[in-house]
Amino acid sequence: MSPLTRNGLPRAEVPSAFDSGAAAYDRLVGANPGYHHHLRISARRLGPAPGSRVLDAGCGTGASTAALLRVAPGARVTAIDASAEMLAQARAKRWPAGVEFVPTPVEDLTADEPFDAIFAAYLVRNLDDPDAQLAKLYGLLRPGGRIALHEYSVRDSRRARWVWNAVCGAVVIPLGRLATGDATLYRHLRRSVVAFDGGGDLCARLTRAGFTDVRTGTMPGWSRGIVHTVLGTRP
Repeated sequence: MSPLTRNGLPRAEVPSAFDSGAAAYDRLVGANPGYHHHLRISARRLGPAPGSRVLDAGCGTGASTAALLRVAPGARVTAIDASAEMLAQARAKRWPAGVEFVPTPVEDLTADEPFDAIFAAYLVRNLDDPDAQLAKLYGLLRPGGRIALHEYSVRDSRRARWVWNAVCGAVVIPLGRLATGDATLYRHLRRSVVAFDGGGDLCARLTRAGFTDVRTGTMPGWSRGIVHTVLGTRP
């Protein structure tokens, strides 16, 4: 079991933590009211056109990929993740032509042609150098292309921090331990979210990376003020 810092796991240990939790991951997130619906909300806010070329950065078991395809049928989706076991879970599902799963961390990603849109769900919080990676994602977008970060952020709200810690302590961590025998991944989730940017800070990161028309929106239900979409456009 890897030790946790106050910010969660070191970046190098995050993929192996997701490997350990991959088999139970879909079952656990399925118990989260609104999880898939919220991904679809962020995908709609991103607004990729049907048939467009989309990067799903940090696709996990494919929930974000499915959300993108729900919004943009026929999209050509390149879905990447650093966890081999999460990708194995994703590949085991049925996908239309045009969906490609690539085993790579975002830090190592290259592309032969630019993307029309980029979706990054629960990714930026797990990176060592978010500013450098957002600048890299900026470079992978065509001019006029848009990015959507779908992310937890509770720093700006005392209520959101209280709800997040209560839900993690009473539900997420105990269920994660019960399902997998190891709560490391779920304790990382709790700590990394508490330590992560507030909404204003995350918007500022996108602006520093070169994005314009940067704006944010939250989710309905218990995740209001906790889960957010942060949007930006490459001019």
